[in-house]
Amino acid sequence: MSLFSSFLLLLLSVSTSHSETVSNEDVRMTCPVIACGSPGLNGFPGKDGHDGAKGEKGEPGEGLRGLQGPPGKLGPPGPPGTPGTQGAVGPKGDPGECPVCDSSKANREGESLQTELEQIKKWIFFFFGKKVGKKFFVSSNEKMSFDRAKALCAQFQASVATPKNAEENRAIKNAAHEAAFLGITDEENEGQFVDMTGRALTYTNWKHGEPNNANSEEDCVTLLSDGKWNDISCSVSSEVVCEFSV
Repeated sequence: MSLFSSFLLLLLSVSTSHSETVSNEDVRMTCPVIACGSPGLNGFPGKDGHDGAKGEKGEPGEGLRGLQGPPGKLGPPGPPGTPGTQGAVGPKGDPGECPVCDSSKANREGESLQTELEQIKKWIFFFFGKKVGKKFFVSSNEKMSFDRAKALCAQFQASVATPKNAEENRAIKNAAHEAAFLGITDEENEGQFVDMTGRALTYTNWKHGEPNNANSEEDCVTLLSDGKWNDISCSVSSEVVCEFSV
């Protein structure tokens, strides 16, 4: 018998004898070699999964509410709104009272101011105009048509100069620098010259041969440098002398 055969028989006999001596309880305590081995090392963690859907808002907590934070920065002003409708006019208020005012003092101040105005007026007319009785005659140093002359004098609450006598006629001549319009026309009725109020003339100083209504269009009157009158067209430009009553 070979050495290998002898070793095999020995192994079998040992296994048989050992199996006969093992009890059932011993059999239960035995386990496979693989199951009873030492635990292995932990593996690598798996990949992260996708985020789940957002849950519903929870109920407010029952604890104490925190303090309100400070106000934020002031934002930029918004565009202006459309203007509202105008309100109704309120009732007129009662006249005010001035317990510290002195009526006598106010009257004195008013009189003083009126005196100063009169002095200023006299100064102006002394240098720029001529005075006869209660009339002042002032030249505008401008030349224009008769209609414009009337409008200019009316703007200063005056009228185009109209002499009522030789003294006023001389004052107007001295106030003017050239031939100047007089406040006299026969626009309404040819040959019937009247003043600006429509009244017939009580004084005239026509140049010899005038009025002649040349070309049938001379309805206005100018005062010449020698103080005589001449009828001319109202559209011709002449100097303006205004008459002020004082």
